[in-house]
Amino acid sequence: MNKVSLADGVNWVGVVDWNIRDFHGYVTKRGTTYNAYLIQDEKVALVDTVKHAFSDELLRNVCEIIDPAKIDYIVVNHVEMDHSSSLPIVAKYAKNATIIASQKGKDAITEHYGTDDFRIETVKTGDELKLGKRTLRFIEAPMLHWPDSMFTYVVEDKILMPNDAFGQHLATSERFDDQVDEHVLMEEAKTYYANILMLLGGLITRKIQEVVQMGIPIAMIAPSHGIIWRSNPSKIIQAYLDWSAGKSETKVVIVYDTMWGSTDKMARAIAEGAASEGVDVKVLKLRAADLTEVMTEILDAKAIVVGSPTLNSQMFPTLGQFLTYATGLRPKDKLWSFFGSYGWGGGAVRGMTEAVKKAGFQVYEPGVEVKYVPDQEDLKKCFEFGQQIAQKIKA
Repeated sequence: MNKVSLADGVNWVGVVDWNIRDFHGYVTKRGTTYNAYLIQDEKVALVDTVKHAFSDELLRNVCEIIDPAKIDYIVVNHVEMDHSSSLPIVAKYAKNATIIASQKGKDAITEHYGTDDFRIETVKTGDELKLGKRTLRFIEAPMLHWPDSMFTYVVEDKILMPNDAFGQHLATSERFDDQVDEHVLMEEAKTYYANILMLLGGLITRKIQEVVQMGIPIAMIAPSHGIIWRSNPSKIIQAYLDWSAGKSETKVVIVYDTMWGSTDKMARAIAEGAASEGVDVKVLKLRAADLTEVMTEILDAKAIVVGSPTLNSQMFPTLGQFLTYATGLRPKDKLWSFFGSYGWGGGAVRGMTEAVKKAGFQVYEPGVEVKYVPDQEDLKKCFEFGQQIAQKIKA
């Protein structure tokens, strides 16, 4: 391992997962990392571990710096398996280490690994752990994004280690934001937020405000996935504030699927109508675009227009999957509307409308429905429908 230093005595000892492309349904087209950090002082602390399959590599990285038996503390910021499943193995080598976790973290460790043999000390917001010249301060962050989540702050170096917050799924040989393409970095940070943290917007806003009120200066943010923010950590903090507040652009995202091409024709006409009003338009056909990409585009859009053919009096299966995913993530302050084609009987538009109304989304009605194949008059209606949506979000 090439030694990666965040500060004197603070080193990255994580691993790069170049090959992962599916992270519990999230498409990780650029892989990911599992970041862990070793802090050496009079006492030694390891902050987070890695996914079980990479435990040997984590231990090798630690061994290049220090004998794991000299680790005094293992901080578990979050118990999800991509960060903690190496814990039982690491604990065997760090035999004298005390595990530091929130109370819910302690409970989750016991439940995940079926043992209470671990020596665990619980902490809450404001608690500190002296390592010598360095101090670790802990900030509970429940539901960002699990009940057990917390942040670790290295006081003297002004380094925030917030586990899943501010991360990205991005595998690179570089470790810092000023070493990678900024466009790629922000694209992956946006994708990460949209597909993992979007539904937690209100909690994120309040947690950032809490940290600001605590007067914690932040020189570096070292998350548990992806790149470490050292050149301008305020950039990702501001992006999170914008995303969590539902800040959006005059953009229409059209999401649809089709059986015999009728819904496709409608989608294209609606897109042309919206674009004629000067708004940004993104058209995404399910089965050609993955849900990860779709939700990323939705994050900063003002309107989402969804189209489906009717199959067995219901929406097409891919639309059911999409709406389940979307309503779970709860994008805020968006205008939703629907269109579709049908044969002898409809049902798709009604079903989709009911699904998002149940989720509390704002719906623009009526949508547009076409029987069988749209003719020129039908396509004109679709064009005008696109114009109406665009005018609505521009108002």
